Amino acid sequence: MERSVFEREWEINFTQCYSNGRIRFSDLSNILQLTAGEHANVAGFGFKEMAKHNQTWVLSRIRIEIARLPKWMDIVKVKTWVQELEGARSTRNFEITVNGQLYVTSSSYWAVINTVKRSSETLAISTGDFVTYPDRPATQRPFSKLDISSTVKNRDEYIVKLSDLDIVNHANNVKYLDWCMDRLPMELVLTNQIKSLEMNYLRELRYNDTVEINGDSTDQGYFMTVTKQQRIHFALAIETK
Repeated sequence: MERSVFEREWEINFTQCYSNGRIRFSDLSNILQLTAGEHANVAGFGFKEMAKHNQTWVLSRIRIEIARLPKWMDIVKVKTWVQELEGARSTRNFEITVNGQLYVTSSSYWAVINTVKRSSETLAISTGDFVTYPDRPATQRPFSKLDISSTVKNRDEYIVKLSDLDIVNHANNVKYLDWCMDRLPMELVLTNQIKSLEMNYLRELRYNDTVEINGDSTDQGYFMTVTKQQRIHFALAIETK
């Protein structure tokens, strides 16, 4: 059974969409991550297998390039493959197509962490004959380490709630994106002006943490951060058309 390239179809339902009928950016990111999780399960290094070793995959960086956003009732095909898998890290790529037309590409960087020690460590599971594709990028530009030294204005304060938590008992990373998108001009989000999102996940957040959501316009679009006690936990660069 071929397990190194994985495809999964999803139907976009109305709960995943903005008021314009297009998929929310957080749900777009979530579909990519769910597909990655299913692929990891098929390949033998998914959530349950890693939990036996007190390990899990954590998303560290992701770049999403958008030609078009899928809409309500679209059947989207997500194809994913691993570009690099070594030690405690992995680079995973994605393509999203609708009726054979390329809508979205993405490249992501993942780290293995020990769920007890909360620190990075080498994957405990042998990847054996799993094939990687070092010469097969997906995006026009790779993900990057964002410059977090920029000064940004405080937009809001937020307290992490129960509904923000996931099975690893920290704020799920798609929540950070929603917090930021909710504080952007509505017309920017709803009128297909966004052509790429780049996100760096730097530190985890827990229940009842108080955070500041900061942001400002840039020459390319917007730059936003989520900070706790003046330390940046999440950074987002938005490139507009």
